[in-house]
Amino acid sequence: MTTPLLETRIQSLKKIHQGKVRDIYEVDAHTMLLVSTDRLSAFDVILPTGIAHKGAMLTQMANFWFAHLAEVVPNHLTGIAPESVVAPDEVAQVTGRAVVVKKLKALPIEAIVRGYLVGSGWKEYQAKGTVCEIPLPAGLQLAQKLPHPLFTPSSKAAVGEHDENISIAEVEALIGEAMTAQVAQAAIALYTKAAEYSLTKGIIIADTKFEFGLDEAGVLHVMDEVLTPDSSRFWPADQYQVGANPPSYDKQYVRDWLETCDWNKTAPGPALPAEVAQRTSEKYMEAFSKLTGRPLLGS
Repeated sequence: MTTPLLETRIQSLKKIHQGKVRDIYEVDAHTMLLVSTDRLSAFDVILPTGIAHKGAMLTQMANFWFAHLAEVVPNHLTGIAPESVVAPDEVAQVTGRAVVVKKLKALPIEAIVRGYLVGSGWKEYQAKGTVCEIPLPAGLQLAQKLPHPLFTPSSKAAVGEHDENISIAEVEALIGEAMTAQVAQAAIALYTKAAEYSLTKGIIIADTKFEFGLDEAGVLHVMDEVLTPDSSRFWPADQYQVGANPPSYDKQYVRDWLETCDWNKTAPGPALPAEVAQRTSEKYMEAFSKLTGRPLLGS
């Protein structure tokens, strides 16, 4: 499917949520179908232009990481084939881009881990010598590797709203001190193992975000997606140097183009030129190929 899929139309299941990228359907009392579309959001606005193969790439890259990181923390995958839970004439909408997952009680935070000094963290460090109020040594430079990965949680905003950094104390007020410590430990362990692997493939993971949920027994699971260009900042290792902002495999290419537009970063967003959409698709596919070494199924 080369024409971007902007919205699924699965009639055999009840749609229960539509996010920035994923359409979510109820399979039964315990499981859901997550379908990754080719929608792209930037500055928390869903753009009218889709990115070819993006949904398949997100799903298959996340599945690769879920398998690679399975010993660190359980994940939400069930192993049920998505093609088996929809009508025959709906199989094309899910092949290669969907998963059947456990229903979990989502924790109300984004678990962000930063390994390098960049983005909003760099701006705060320049102003105050901290990142998310965590003190750092003096004299660090843009894009420098941090002494150790930082857990810097944020709120989980609704579609169209902005996530905001929150303190550890605020997280503890939301989910409790023990669960906060467990989430922080799990997030840093996931990031560390993934970052070490990625370096062997020529990619630096500068930062990433995870989402977590609890099953009926209260066991912590990582959920949603993990370590894709939508949720992470990927840099080519061979172009990395301290003091400069490296090119990235994520949607920064789109953000840079949007910054040149006369747009106030509220909906509706502008349509992307064909060359920007194509270049973004190519960057996503390059990251997928480098990290997984696999062909993209269903593309």
